[in-house]
Amino acid sequence: MKEASKRIILAAAVALAACTAATAQERTAAATNGHTERELWIGNGPRRIYGVMATPKDAGARTPVAIIAHGFNGTHSFGRTYFSTLCRFGWSCYAFDFPCGSVKSRSDSNTMNMSVGDEADDLRAIVRHLRSLPTTDTTAIALIGESQGGLASALAAAALGDTVSRMVLIYPALCIPDNWNAAYKTEADIPDTTRVWGVPLGRRFFSEARAIDVYATIGRYGGPVLIVHGDSDDVVPPDYSRRAEAAYPDARLHIIRGARHGFGGRAREEALRLVAGFLAAEAKTQLRKPEE
Repeated sequence: MKEASKRIILAAAVALAACTAATAQERTAAATNGHTERELWIGNGPRRIYGVMATPKDAGARTPVAIIAHGFNGTHSFGRTYFSTLCRFGWSCYAFDFPCGSVKSRSDSNTMNMSVGDEADDLRAIVRHLRSLPTTDTTAIALIGESQGGLASALAAAALGDTVSRMVLIYPALCIPDNWNAAYKTEADIPDTTRVWGVPLGRRFFSEARAIDVYATIGRYGGPVLIVHGDSDDVVPPDYSRRAEAAYPDARLHIIRGARHGFGGRAREEALRLVAGFLAAEAKTQLRKPEE
């Protein structure tokens, strides 16, 4: 099996395991650990995006909002791992299912239509919707993306500009174009259906992915960026994040020793601390800035 395919399959396995574990903890429209949760559907043309919004119980009239994007074949459930931590720092959080992003997506489970470009467009639609809400501090909207959701977030931020106040990329799968250019040398090599860890994907996913010029695009975003990656990641080599740090005008990369793709245990705790500190600094800044 080609190395690119092995990496994507391993990524899918990690995402699916994380999703399964998180689903057992799911409690929609519940009050828990200092925050409340409610379902929130957001439209993007004919696409309907299912998600869950978590809001601090003691939230003021407006709160900063973190939008959490899952990876390949994941769902909104993994984003719940951020809820308690970020809500304690005054951030609302929106975790959602990419339409066609997973066989378990509540938005649309037809993965044959999966597209990284569509995922970036969905993120733009989510930002537009949340900016329209009277409860959102529109000066403090952050994107948090893991793995493939990290690539989609980076592409969305490049288009959104300063509409996004800051961004977090967790082992972002910036390798996807390289992987599939290596696996499929020409357009003619792409089959109608490719199964990655049992998940069927259509030709469009690979055709579009092969055409993404990652570093020429993502560096258009000028806001603060935190990148977190494990030095033992054998799905997305850390050098992709090192190149991203150099491509952004304002980025810092934190390498977690011994961590693989799909953080768990100590690595997950360390990543949560880093993300919380990064966003807490933003929240403190916003307290000194007038609402637009």
